[in-house]
Amino acid sequence: MELRSTRTIVLNSGSSEEKRSEIRDYFHQSYKLDEQLYETLASDGAFYLRAEPLRHPPIFYLGHTAVFYINKLIVARIIEERINPHFESMFAIGVDEMSWDDLNDENYHWPTVAEVKSYRDEVRALVDKVIETLPLTMPVDWDNPFWAIMMGIEHSRIHLETSSVIIRRMPLDQVRQLPLWEICTESGEAPQNDLLPVAGGKVTLGKAKDHPLYGWDNEFGRHHFNVEDFQASRYLVSNQEYLGFVAADGYRQEKYWTEEGWRWVNFSKAGQPLFWIKDGAEYRLRTMAQEIAMPWDWPVEVNYLEAKAFCNWKAKETGLPIRLPTEDEWYRLHDLHEIPDQPYWKKAPGNINLEHWASSCPVTRFAFGEFYDLIGNVWQWTETPITGFTGFEVHPYYDDFSTPTFDTQHNLIKGGSWISTGNEATRDARYAFRRHFFQHAGFRYVAAEQELEESEAMYETDDAVSQYCDAHFGPEKFGVKNFSVQLVIICMEAMSNRPKYRALDLGCAVGRASFELAKHFEVVTAIDFSARFIRIAYQLQEKGVIHYQLPEEGEIVSFHEKRLSDFALSETSAKVEFFQGDAHNLKPQFTGYDLVLAANLLDRLYDPVRFLSTIHQRINHGGLLVIASPYTWLEEFTKRENWIGGIRRSGEPFTTLEGLQEQLAPHFSMLGAPRDIEFVIRETARKYQHTISQLTIWERTR
Repeated sequence: MELRSTRTIVLNSGSSEEKRSEIRDYFHQSYKLDEQLYETLASDGAFYLRAEPLRHPPIFYLGHTAVFYINKLIVARIIEERINPHFESMFAIGVDEMSWDDLNDENYHWPTVAEVKSYRDEVRALVDKVIETLPLTMPVDWDNPFWAIMMGIEHSRIHLETSSVIIRRMPLDQVRQLPLWEICTESGEAPQNDLLPVAGGKVTLGKAKDHPLYGWDNEFGRHHFNVEDFQASRYLVSNQEYLGFVAADGYRQEKYWTEEGWRWVNFSKAGQPLFWIKDGAEYRLRTMAQEIAMPWDWPVEVNYLEAKAFCNWKAKETGLPIRLPTEDEWYRLHDLHEIPDQPYWKKAPGNINLEHWASSCPVTRFAFGEFYDLIGNVWQWTETPITGFTGFEVHPYYDDFSTPTFDTQHNLIKGGSWISTGNEATRDARYAFRRHFFQHAGFRYVAAEQELEESEAMYETDDAVSQYCDAHFGPEKFGVKNFSVQLVIICMEAMSNRPKYRALDLGCAVGRASFELAKHFEVVTAIDFSARFIRIAYQLQEKGVIHYQLPEEGEIVSFHEKRLSDFALSETSAKVEFFQGDAHNLKPQFTGYDLVLAANLLDRLYDPVRFLSTIHQRINHGGLLVIASPYTWLEEFTKRENWIGGIRRSGEPFTTLEGLQEQLAPHFSMLGAPRDIEFVIRETARKYQHTISQLTIWERTR
């Protein structure tokens, strides 16, 4: 199969061995294409340039797509041993400007390109072996172990796109044009755009779990909406059409911009699209690896804020209700034209899936009835912030793919671009970016009277997250005091005469103990494995408020709002830094702490011995480690051979406390006697979990 026209796999047909072979081929094609993209960098030095300030340098992404396989195979319990724990921490997270993304270059000592490529070779061989040996039953669906393999493949294909945008921002002398990435040479006079009618109707979105194609969690569930009649532009907005907005001094007139957009203009000092290069009185266009004469009939590429400002200008110029389409309107227009879906088409019907060029092309090149570029060429911004459909579920292998974006700050892009491949090039793909981010994205506009729905951050409906919101910030239950608050009180009693500069809250969940610690320490680092929890804590820190719903009985729910100011935590909350991370495999900069709190974490670790045998490296001499755990050992989280207690050794009971003493003795001494701390988790209005966690305090002495 040609490297640049591979297609995602139909997962519910064929024999197991046929499917194994298809997945193996798809993996190797994807892995190779990922590496071929970085061949456009002219030297090893280019891998370390940070051309996009909101993203890491390319060396991160070269490692990231390989590390992702290992981390997900471990989460899925398909493999047990890491290849390179240091790399698998360094290259794990940091791609979307979240508070827990670590984009500080001072925290990284990047390896050489050769070292990362060697690591990639090891990963390739391991994943190939997994594909060859892992039992495969059909179909490959959400619950199938091979879903983790597909997740890694489709994740790498997302990064073809995001990395190509980063490369597009590199200095020209740091990139090179290669034949594999040949750009379009067609260009001519830009067409006059006009509005065409689109009949309204019912839109139904969302996949069922038995869908034949791989999908990300936000694609599943159900959504129905009645779209009213509207008009849509025949073409995507071309460079020529957008020039009218630039020539009208649109970047200097606040009236066309949203408040957020105007802040961005003042910060960025933008006066034209990012990929336009001013050349005297003329403009040139930056493609991925070269500058070319401006193709005025190609689609303009802008962020959402620019697209929205253009629409506001166009509305004023025409007197029409011009705006960007909603997700529902985009699907209505798409579905009226019966566009074949990838992987079922014989040839891509638009400039998509790398089946034509490695660049945009004229907006007149691909017709769909009277419209053009309904899919492909560039992504199309919408008015719709992404959220989950009814029935949305987080996939347990990747809980931070979608939920961090359900914050009203990430708008959906639809239709795919020239480099959108795999899942990205399917009808049901749902991707969203922050409104000031750049992708290979442009827009078409609509004239529509239908009012936009007001977007709000979702009330947290994930049961586990809502329960923790309530446990951390809800009322006391049955006279049991707040667990997080009690932990911090005990910690501070033990710390009375000790330095209180830096604290680490491991397994911080939604952050109550982290915020409480910030009242006493100058710096608090808060880390949790789950982005679902970190997102709530960050929202509290940024906005001072969270919303969540709790089940009462049956389908009846109650809605709750909690503010940091309710708990006198607002003044010191800025001292907390939240990160997503693995307690077994923390990045090197997480060290030098006077206190480490690990609450209800121990019996959820897949390798507690590794954690206990290395945690001293994070703590100053004389510093304290505080562990609280109910010792609820379950093979769901920790294989039995990795339990440190709750077992029989030589036929006799061996408790977790004894295991802690054994594991920590080389570096710690226990202070005082263990003590019991109660906590209560509310499940419904009439069902609660009452648990007792044992707390021990350990001083680092060696």
